[in-house]
Amino acid sequence: MPRVQLPAVIPKRRAWNKGRIIGQKRPLLPKQVWAIRAWLELAGNLRDLALFNVAIDSKLRGCDLVKTLTVKQ
Repeated sequence: MPRVQLPAVIPKRRAWNKGRIIGQKRPLLPKQVWAIRAWLELAGNLRDLALFNVAIDSKLRGCDLVKTLTVKQ
């Protein structure tokens, strides 16, 4: 029985995670935490500032925190 050779499948777009660092990220440094707090306060984002403070107090990981803040935007 002859084998049918199908044409090669060429992806139409680039993979969403190509070139990105995957896996566990490093924790936020205290300097970065205070910079984010200052930035949110100066921008007047009281809701995001409150969410950030709760996340830090409940010891959420930095990657979870960033994901939560970027989903809203």
